[in-house]
Amino acid sequence: MNGLLNYVSCGALWLGLLAKIPDLLRHPHDPYLRAICAVLGLSGLCFFLGAVPTVAFVNDVSGVPNLAAPLTYASITAYGAAAQVLIVHWRGGVNVRRTVRRWIVAYACVVLGIAVMFALGDASAERRTDFDTYYATTPFLAEMIVLYLCGHLAATTVTMVSSLRWACQVGGWLRAGMVTLGVGTLCNAGYSVVKLAAVVARWFGERWSALVTDVSPAAAGVGALLTVVGIVIPLCGPRTTERCRARRTYWRLAPLERELDAILTRRALRLPRPRWASPATRLIWRQTGIHNGLGHLDALFDRALFDRVRARTLRESADPALADATAWATVIVTAVREEPDRVPPRDPDRLPTPPPDLTTLLRVADVLAGASAAHPGRVAEVRDPRASRHRVN
Repeated sequence: MNGLLNYVSCGALWLGLLAKIPDLLRHPHDPYLRAICAVLGLSGLCFFLGAVPTVAFVNDVSGVPNLAAPLTYASITAYGAAAQVLIVHWRGGVNVRRTVRRWIVAYACVVLGIAVMFALGDASAERRTDFDTYYATTPFLAEMIVLYLCGHLAATTVTMVSSLRWACQVGGWLRAGMVTLGVGTLCNAGYSVVKLAAVVARWFGERWSALVTDVSPAAAGVGALLTVVGIVIPLCGPRTTERCRARRTYWRLAPLERELDAILTRRALRLPRPRWASPATRLIWRQTGIHNGLGHLDALFDRALFDRVRARTLRESADPALADATAWATVIVTAVREEPDRVPPRDPDRLPTPPPDLTTLLRVADVLAGASAAHPGRVAEVRDPRASRHRVN
């Protein structure tokens, strides 16, 4: 994987980290948020340190040949541990803290072992792309390479099994996230397996450097991408669903608001339209305007008209929900057209039912928009309430 692709991947991951930092600042003691930020930060760091220009820069500035190698290995090890810690927090349970401490201590020991092995080994010849296979037979350095690969393989394997097993027990966005995370950690495990194969081949005198320079970086890149996507899906999926649902509801209510527009404008019953607002905020704004209009007109709602239209529609369609919506649409249209300059005192006998809920309002809006394909003539009757008023049951 070339340096540019590494930096692009790193930038994307760290942008995700920046998006989560405000939440972390608001809830600094939330272990779940800390684990997510650790996964995003460390995965980006792995790409950054693994880029060839970064490897050259670290080695040149430090004056230590191949210092970038143990730094990269330590970041990969920490990333694998952070992903497993996130899964532990995700699943929850009575022994979460104990399990997390064990993972942290175990992989802190792995990182310490990487540092000690590198210090004891002789890595005087700089190798920017094939360090693993070049030093696979060098004392201490070979042990360091095997240690970090086995540690990474263990973490990714446990994470993969846990996420896929959990995916069988849940559904929706969480299941999609767990499956994606499981596939991503499978690719990460492939990174370690491919490198271990190249190292073992080197022990037997074979040189499979292409596995280290080409195959394993590609597996790591795909694995990191899928892992992060798997983490993000359960976080963003429900929010995206709610935004889409709010947006659809907002637009479905538009015909009813248009019907009340003259009243809302003339009586100044509508709040100023919110700018740059979320779909949920715009939906609340539209619902508030509709309820204000209905509250203004409720003294004009004709109970008799409501009952006649509802009974006729129920007889024709055998659908109580459609009957209620059509009756409401009829009395609302009638009240809007007959609204005088001054609203008369409220007459309890004229109120057909309490104000409709959101579900009923949506059905009323659908009737006004002609959305009921099974009853295309219903809208024409609603638009001419006198026909409904005088029709015999």
